[in-house]
Amino acid sequence: MIYPELFKQLESVRWDMDKDIPWARFEGQLLTAEQAQTIKMNAITEWAALPATEMFLRDNRGDSDFSAFMSIWFFEEQKHSLVLMEYLRRFMPEFAPTEQELHEVRFEFEPAPALETLMLHFCGEIRLNHWYRRAAEWHTEPVIKHIYTRLSQDEARHGGAYLRYMKRAIGQFGDEARAAFSKVGVLMASAKRTAQALHPTNLHVNKALFPRDTIQSRLPNPEWLEHWLSEQIKFDSEWESKVVERILHNMSLLMNQSFQTVQELNRFRKDIMRRLAPSGGVLPA
Repeated sequence: MIYPELFKQLESVRWDMDKDIPWARFEGQLLTAEQAQTIKMNAITEWAALPATEMFLRDNRGDSDFSAFMSIWFFEEQKHSLVLMEYLRRFMPEFAPTEQELHEVRFEFEPAPALETLMLHFCGEIRLNHWYRRAAEWHTEPVIKHIYTRLSQDEARHGGAYLRYMKRAIGQFGDEARAAFSKVGVLMASAKRTAQALHPTNLHVNKALFPRDTIQSRLPNPEWLEHWLSEQIKFDSEWESKVVERILHNMSLLMNQSFQTVQELNRFRKDIMRRLAPSGGVLPA
């Protein structure tokens, strides 16, 4: 089992919201209403770990090891929402999200292939690590800069945990896992070719609720994410390239070969699909 080792590892670096956040260093003149609004939106988005956990537990009923890890992931992701709300409660309470605004992002995700979902969230952790690093640079108030740095480090550790389960899946399922991971890897590393930010909270997950079937679409301001990325933290092509590099680097480690470009990863995906075809592989090309 991987869960016991991950528990010890993540427990050893877990931060305390009261002791490890430098609340006394707050400088009110450096916090604007515009910045507080983005913190509110991030707090609501992080609350979406609740429906994501419900999805993971439902779709991984046969995997108690991974399901147990969800207890860690869910706790830490909900703490992200909580610390952002605590920041607003202390310093700009008029921007704190309401319980109804939080509840809006709790809805049922349709069942999806577990391996593809695992890879999707692995890439999501990489992307969020970079978004939060950039947010920490954009903000001017020292306490929220510290908080975003903490959150970015947590997201990187979560990505590392997901990678452990992906390695296990390759040992268990071989080319089926390789096909699923490379398929989603190509998608998530191709953000430059899409009109929207590629992150799990921005993907459609329930046809019956369309168009309000993404986390971002259920925020008080559904257009917030694109504005935050392009106009505020300025997550430009240089930063996007960092995300792509990390995805390709980890795919190289996972598949035991080098991928320098998305095109190389896509060629690998097609090779895997050809290998699966004679045996009636279930994953689409």
